[in-house]
This record gives sequence, C-alpha cells and structure tokens, in this order.
Amino acid sequence: MKKCMNQSDTFVDESLNGIYKAYPGFYEKCGENNRALVHKGKKKGQVSIITGGGYGHLPLFLGYVGEGLCDGAAIGNVFTSPSCETILDVAGNVENESGILFLFGNYFGDSMNFEMAAEMLEMEGIQTATVKMSDDIASAPRENYTKRRGIAGILFAYKIAGAAASRGDSLEEVKRVAEKVVQNTATYGVAFSSCTLPGAGKPVFEIGENDMEIGMGIHGEPGVRRGSMKESREIAKELCPELMKDLGLKEGDAVAVLINGLGMTSREELYILYGDAADIFENAGLQIKKTLVGEYATSMEMAGLSISVLKLDEELEELLSQPEYTPFMRY
Repeated sequence: MKKCMNQSDTFVDESLNGIYKAYPGFYEKCGENNRALVHKGKKKGQVSIITGGGYGHLPLFLGYVGEGLCDGAAIGNVFTSPSCETILDVAGNVENESGILFLFGNYFGDSMNFEMAAEMLEMEGIQTATVKMSDDIASAPRENYTKRRGIAGILFAYKIAGAAASRGDSLEEVKRVAEKVVQNTATYGVAFSSCTLPGAGKPVFEIGENDMEIGMGIHGEPGVRRGSMKESREIAKELCPELMKDLGLKEGDAVAVLINGLGMTSREELYILYGDAADIFENAGLQIKKTLVGEYATSMEMAGLSISVLKLDEELEELLSQPEYTPFMRY
C-alpha cells in the first residue's frame, strides 16, 4: 500500500506536527510531549474532559478536542493505546479544580492506562470519573453492552458530555449524561477491504475482492459473518433492523443517526446508504432528529462503513443541539 510519508517510525509524530502547524493557537502540545494535545478554552468551574486512543482513526480522537467538546487527547502509536504518562501530561494541562472525566473507547490497553492515570490523579487530590464507550453491537449482546467495543458512536458522547460541562454541570452530572449516551447508543458496521499500517508489509487482514464482513472492528477484529458483497439497500436491511432491535426502538421514538465512513468509502456512497437506512427507520415510525454523514471514526484507508443510532429524549436532544467547534468536523 502506497502512503504519503517519510519514515514509518516517525509517521505519528510527523502527522501530529502537521496538525499543530495547520491549527496554530487552537491545538497545543504539552511541553515536549507531542502526543499530549490540548485546547485551552476551558473556564474555571467547568469539568475537563480527556479522551485518547491509538492513532489512525482521525478525526478520532484528537479531532473532538475543541469548544463544547473535549479539552485534551492522549495519543498512542497507530492502533496502540496512549501511555499513562501522556494521559497525565494532558490532565496536568487542562485540570482546573472542577474534576476530570476520562471518556474513551472500551479497549483493554486504553482502560488499563487511563485507570492507572486516574489512580495517580486521585492520590494528588484531583477528582476523576471514567466513562467507556461501548456501542459496537457485533462485540457483545445487549445484556452485556458494557463489554462492547467503542466505535463511532462515541462522537455522541463527546458532544453531549461536552455540552453538559460547558454549561457548568458537576463531574457527577457530566458522567451521568455520558453514561446515558453509552446506554442508548448502538453501532453496527461492515468492512469491504482491509488497511495497511505504516511500514507493514501486508494488510491487517485479508478479505476477498467480492466479499464483505459484517461487524468487523476498526482494528480488524473479527465480525459476526463474512459473505458476498451486497448492494446498499441490502446492507441497510442487514444493519438497521438489528440496531432498532438492540435499542428497543418503537414507533414514535426520536433518534440521531450517524453514517460513518472508515477511510476509503466515498461520501457519495455514504449518502446512498443513508437514504436506504432513513427509509427503513422512517417506515418503522422513527423520528430522525439529527443526521450526520461523513468520516467520524476511520481505520486508516479501510473501505467500509457503520451506522450509529442514539435513542433521544428531551435532555439528550437539547444537549446535542448546543454549539461546538473543532477544526476537524461539525455536528
């Protein structure tokens, strides 16, 4: 796989250097730590939100650092968890005596390092709380949803938790609404091709030219089934009913819908899928209150897509409508 880069071992840091240069004054690194990125816009009396994870998923994770969203991101190597030291560097730069919410995807390495950082901060008298996104319905059944992988649906948690923090909610309240988002979000995806890590001699996984895999994770984790490539309408029929069933959606329910591209799937294709998915949701009597179509959680140059659904109530819909700004994307 051809990539625009210099050396594979400097891929992450050179990419980050480009981001710092592209958005001077908005993003800053913490001292000499290139992997600790912050946006210093948080006011006193507002909870700080820190996210993080492996590189290679832009705009995850650092693309959700901005006004009304997260305050900092800890960045690891490609598809690798950030270090505890990097998380602490971010925390030291954004903490403002109102507590810190760690908000990240449910993966073992991320959990281990964020939890270690939380313990060290608590020893210093800094209050922390942790919420792990777990929206991938292919990775565990609904009754064990907290064990699911976190994927594209995390953007709803960033937006809603960020809005709650911006209006001055307590750490306990910001955590509560973030957990409410996790409980009411489901994501289901399909992969059409693999991706190749910088410097690697072969793709992360193999998939036939005319095949697709339902439920594959964003790091190449196995899905639930592999079969022949289908038309958009058939993909929507595969994914949408499972999402509605998982969330227990019924006629009259309000939802937000996200169609996410994994890196190589064009926006034109994503809009075709959205049209097919919207037909299914609307025919089921759902009220689509918010629509997002684009690349929100990628996997390098993987071809594929996912559908995320957030079941809304008045509180979540109000928080989702609040203003935000990040250079990478708009809600």
